[in-house]
Amino acid sequence: MKDEIENKLIDKNTKPTSMRILVYDFLSFQIAASSLSDIENFFENADRTTIYRTLKTFEEKGIVHSIQENATTKYKLCHDDCDEKTHKDWHLHFYCKICKQTTCKEDIGIPENVQGNFRIDEIRFFAKGICENCLESLQ
Repeated sequence: MKDEIENKLIDKNTKPTSMRILVYDFLSFQIAASSLSDIENFFENADRTTIYRTLKTFEEKGIVHSIQENATTKYKLCHDDCDEKTHKDWHLHFYCKICKQTTCKEDIGIPENVQGNFRIDEIRFFAKGICENCLESLQ
């Protein structure tokens, strides 16, 4: 797994440091988007600034996309076709008001064939409501 992560980082022109490998590995197992605090709490002894810089580098290189949720930024791994210029995670980001998790709803997307004399580098498509699991438990 470590070699696979190293190769993914190298493919994105990102030096595979120990912390970058650990953060990538952590994010790869997350169903919901993770905040800086979530990641910091997982790595008890890691420096917050190092984790933050890792996430910012990942975002700049098209490895993660950020989701603004109220006053918190959360991060989720991108698809392999995102790069330094364009994030192609054109799908709904859904925040559940009950469980407080933000998930990517990739089946609800924005058409990629938008025509015009412009280039779209990033789209933020966000909704709040009650997720499937919480809605089911309410019934």
